[in-house]
Amino acid sequence: MTVGLFIPCYINQLYPQVGKATLEVLEKLNVNVVYPSGQTCCGQPMANSGYESESVGACLNLVENFKDFDYIVTPSGSCAYHVKQHYDIVEQTKDVVKVRNNVYELCDFIVNVLKKKDLGASFPHKVGIHKSCHGLRGLRLGSCSEVVGEPFSFIEDLLKEVDGVELMSLTRKDECCGFGGTFAVTEEAVSVKMGKDRVQDHLDSGVEVITATDTSCLMHLEGLITRNKQPLKVMHVAEILNSTIK
Repeated sequence: MTVGLFIPCYINQLYPQVGKATLEVLEKLNVNVVYPSGQTCCGQPMANSGYESESVGACLNLVENFKDFDYIVTPSGSCAYHVKQHYDIVEQTKDVVKVRNNVYELCDFIVNVLKKKDLGASFPHKVGIHKSCHGLRGLRLGSCSEVVGEPFSFIEDLLKEVDGVELMSLTRKDECCGFGGTFAVTEEAVSVKMGKDRVQDHLDSGVEVITATDTSCLMHLEGLITRNKQPLKVMHVAEILNSTIK
């Protein structure tokens, strides 16, 4: 098995430690990982802004870079969802279909393809999980509060096995943080209010560290936390799964 590591542009530019943690987690699981140097943005920002037709070049470039891998793994639920659901704007060649079918968010890949849960990590902190919208309701990485059925969460499955982690229960555990890509720009006031509500829920629940499968959501929450000087940290789940803090 050979895995192509897909690192979203904003992680590459702003949170490179998340990309490194993702690589190290996969290598600890004895996965043969390759980082295609020609990869760029998947096209999601353009599509979110109403310019989906102009993202075709980005789509085709991603397919060209990842078409030969057995799986494509990314530390971003929203980017994985975009590739799976919105690459219907290009001709559905064999390569396009293969990439769309084989792209996975990191936790989904570890739990459902590798069939692993205990990664030998340790992180002695009280952790709150922010369940990002694209991952939760798009990729079905966990159950939603509005759906009647057996509860599940791939990120929780992994974090429960991390030594020292205490998962804190939130009041509104699957509510949007308000980022929504370009929504945070076009509807700034609403976005900020939604983000503040999510931060307060974590504070009220005794959380020390907020984690998620999407750095974009964490970036939004971190900005609010920093501006308001609140006692919370944010960390991508890959960083926690790669942690050896005792």
